[in-house]
Amino acid sequence: MSDNIRSFLAIEVDKNLLNKINTIEDDFKQIDANIKYVPSKNMHFTLKFFGNIDLEMIDKISKSIEKVIKNYEPFGLKIKGSGAFPNEKRIKVIWIGIEENPELKSLQKELDHEFNKLGFNLERNYISHLTIGRMKSGRNKNQVQNKIKKYRDYEIGDMCVRKIYLKKSTLTPNGPIYENIKEFNL
Repeated sequence: MSDNIRSFLAIEVDKNLLNKINTIEDDFKQIDANIKYVPSKNMHFTLKFFGNIDLEMIDKISKSIEKVIKNYEPFGLKIKGSGAFPNEKRIKVIWIGIEENPELKSLQKELDHEFNKLGFNLERNYISHLTIGRMKSGRNKNQVQNKIKKYRDYEIGDMCVRKIYLKKSTLTPNGPIYENIKEFNL
């Protein structure tokens, strides 16, 4: 690893759910819209994006994670619904969501407060989501909006969160490459 790495903390998607998510993504691909889709291997729920950090910060972040997760047991998530950021009128990101989950909310909030002590900004409005695509232009936006509505209440399935991962993100012309730096067991 070089001295600085681009990094984030994430929950990986249960492999059993990827087929259903890919089916939704394939449905969006039927539209002639300018959308860059996220490959299955890169799908995750981000708990915190750190940006560029040095190797010393990895140890500090790891200690903060270990301090928080010792109070958590594995917990379930219901993957459900779709939406867009910043909103459905001005679509930049198309996402799959999670049903409201108190354990996840608590975990994210506690981690965020620990990371804030290390100098990272607090998340203003954390919404747990799985990005499936980024809209690059408004071409056929109304059809994209209709697909988002179609999947708004669609239930994809349940998964159990047993680990969280500190990941390295290397940006390339073909898209980001993610590597696990450390994994943490709940």
